[in-house]
Amino acid sequence: MNGLEEIGVGTTQELTLRVSVASLVEVLFVSPDNGRQMLALEHAAALQTGEERSDIAVTTKPFGGAVRLISPHALKDMIGDFHYDSYRSRQEGDFRILINPASWQLIKEMCREQVTIKGKSILDPGPERELAEEFEDCLRIRITPDQYDLQRRDLIVEEIPLATDNMRARGIPTVRVYYIYEAWIKSAELINGILLADRKRYSDEHLRQIAKEDSKRGGRGKANAIVTLALDDVMNIYSSIPPERRSEPVRVGQYQLDGNVPAVLQDIDHPRYQRYP
Repeated sequence: MNGLEEIGVGTTQELTLRVSVASLVEVLFVSPDNGRQMLALEHAAALQTGEERSDIAVTTKPFGGAVRLISPHALKDMIGDFHYDSYRSRQEGDFRILINPASWQLIKEMCREQVTIKGKSILDPGPERELAEEFEDCLRIRITPDQYDLQRRDLIVEEIPLATDNMRARGIPTVRVYYIYEAWIKSAELINGILLADRKRYSDEHLRQIAKEDSKRGGRGKANAIVTLALDDVMNIYSSIPPERRSEPVRVGQYQLDGNVPAVLQDIDHPRYQRYP
């Protein structure tokens, strides 16, 4: 484990603030049917197991996921002691950690600096790995960088700690950093694959059942699908909602969009988000 076992897991008297650093991607394409700009979202069900119970959570959210913490010991030298929020995060190298609240400012500064560092860095904010894995889960297609144009857009910070509903760290006050990217799909083959998958339109309950069956077969209890929505429809819905309520789940048709969807939408502000260039 390359010395990772030296870094602990879970809260302590001093390590009480959870920090989650992730990359989120606004995946866009132009519909060949009508020329409209479309937003693709991941529709996923996953078994979450806590100390006292388990549950299958269904989310409709932007593509992306936890940033990989490449050099945890360099981070420790910078901010002092920290723990991972779970054994899974430690095993997978996810930047989901528990810190002394006094270290939060250092974390933010480090995250801003990392995007300009050339060569070896403490973390890897690039979303290519997550995009490849999630598209394969959703479409059974291995997306490659030549099939889309990717650009980094924003760095977003959620300053106000909110209790996480992640079952590995349920209830722990959490602050978040998001690296926001925009990916325009340019491969006609991939666009057709997205549209074909979207036309299946799995319901939340159907995905829960697939995830439950996967768990019974010894899998991790996961099921993934894809949802595409007209971008202007999504923008209009969020524009009609008061800014302070935009992080609440929003229902679009039969799908409930997660509270972090506005983070990837340009020109949709929220008082919880501080955007940095």
